[in-house]
Amino acid sequence: MNSDNSLMSANQIYRRLLTYVKPYWPVFLAAIFAMAIFAGTETGVAALMKPLMDGSFVERDNDTIKLIPLLLIGLFLIRGVANFFTSYGLGWIARNIIKNLRAEMFERLITLPTSFYDQNTSGKLMSKLLYDVEQVTTATTDSILILIRDSLTIIGLLAWMIYLNGLLSLIILLTVPLIGLLVYKISYRFRHISKGIQDSMGDVSHICNEIIEGQREVKTFGAQQYEIKRFDKINQLNRRQRMKRVATEAISQPIIQLIAVLGLSGVIYLATLPDMLEKISVGSFISFVTAMFMILTPLKRLTKVNSKLQAGIAAAHSIFSLLDEHPEQDTGTKTIGRTQGDIVYKNVCFSYNPEKGTVLHDISFHAKPGQTIAFVGHSGSGKTTLVSLLARFYRLTSGQILIDGIDINDLALTDLRQQISLVNQQVVLFNDTVANNITYGQKQHISNEQIIAAAKAAHAWDFIERLPDGLATHIGQNGVLLSGGQRQRIAIARALLRDAPILVLDEATASLDTEAERHIQAALEALMKQRTTLVIAHRLSTIEKADQIIVMHNGQIIETGTHTELLEKGQHYAELYRLQFQEKTVVTENK
Repeated sequence: MNSDNSLMSANQIYRRLLTYVKPYWPVFLAAIFAMAIFAGTETGVAALMKPLMDGSFVERDNDTIKLIPLLLIGLFLIRGVANFFTSYGLGWIARNIIKNLRAEMFERLITLPTSFYDQNTSGKLMSKLLYDVEQVTTATTDSILILIRDSLTIIGLLAWMIYLNGLLSLIILLTVPLIGLLVYKISYRFRHISKGIQDSMGDVSHICNEIIEGQREVKTFGAQQYEIKRFDKINQLNRRQRMKRVATEAISQPIIQLIAVLGLSGVIYLATLPDMLEKISVGSFISFVTAMFMILTPLKRLTKVNSKLQAGIAAAHSIFSLLDEHPEQDTGTKTIGRTQGDIVYKNVCFSYNPEKGTVLHDISFHAKPGQTIAFVGHSGSGKTTLVSLLARFYRLTSGQILIDGIDINDLALTDLRQQISLVNQQVVLFNDTVANNITYGQKQHISNEQIIAAAKAAHAWDFIERLPDGLATHIGQNGVLLSGGQRQRIAIARALLRDAPILVLDEATASLDTEAERHIQAALEALMKQRTTLVIAHRLSTIEKADQIIVMHNGQIIETGTHTELLEKGQHYAELYRLQFQEKTVVTENK
């Protein structure tokens, strides 16, 4: 995450969070006004004790006796209305802030570079988007409500107490510095614990996401108990973090209240001394004591609000760390129409992390328009990384990649990626209809006839017709309701409809059976016509017709040539082909 954000203080984070309140300042001011009225009614209740005791029980004033119940009813009506406008107004602001934060986070996630996703788990990112952003409500509504309303209540009650008797009020005021110091000391611990809770929630979310995605593997390999133990470990950590927060709250609140009660006890002792009793009326004394005890409730809430406030600040820190991540760099300014598909790699070197060494070493080749270039080699030889550089998912360490003679770094990202279609081994489909998956990313209107034509060319129309609702059939998360071959053909139909001049096939038939592969291979041949194609091949039989085969090993090109030329050389490619042919023969004999 961004180091700049980690240096922000709690005050800076909170001030930044409050900037999200700024667009709603009229509602916020109205809510503060309602809080002030509510706080005034608290002082009003304590103030009514004086005429109630002096007028009713001492002076026996009938007018006062009749007026007090009406004043109480009116006071609580005003209190109720003020409470509604406060709670509803702040709640409305909070939900708008959360909506805006989620929108910003989602937009940032879409624009972040691929390297960011390599370093962060989907579970932790989901936890930020769902859990952390909800925690912000504690800092934007609950905390503000308590801080402002209860502070105003305490100020109002203290002012009334000073009005009644300044000397006694001074004793109460002496406890304020002690309480303030204690709250300051506890704040850091609350924020530290809250960060630990958020991290553990990210781990919980991550494991749950893995289990949901890999539930078939878990069942097949009988790993339920292993996963239960793994989850229990993280769950226990989350419980311990939350119990630390509970313990801190449980210890801090009684201590703060004890300090306050010591002050109250001192006041009661002094107020009951003979000299003081002669100077204060029964009504004033009862009103003073009522105000003292009424202070305890908002004071208790203020001691609790610190944990909520620190949790909100920790959540905001987590959110801002995501928002402050640098989006994918787009320094390109050139725009182009449809390219010819002439691709040149010149002395390309690449490293994910300089400390961990270079992944690609001095890669050079030329793919002429309409040619098919295949890359083969053992896993980890750098094939996928090599083609990923073409779409600028990663930036080159050194060297140059040219499309139609233009450096890809000079092209605007949108223009560059419009030239490329990708069909991957791990097909990504969306929980939507077949039609919407085929037309995914298309900016212009696509007719059903165009979709059907693409589906037919991809050998997908035969099974789409048999689906319950045809093109309108929902295919579930990542196309779970379809077979692997069917998902692959929909991906090919999507690539056909995109009609990009450059095609990248990343082991597109690696995990399919022979029947499915035959359909896919026919669809791919239709897709590859009049396109420059870069193929990452697992099955060498699928690339025998390639114009050029590039053999890679440990991030380097060790052989190039056609299928026939490489077999004649009898080196690395010939050995790979021989081993794969033997495997195929053994499988056939076993059948």
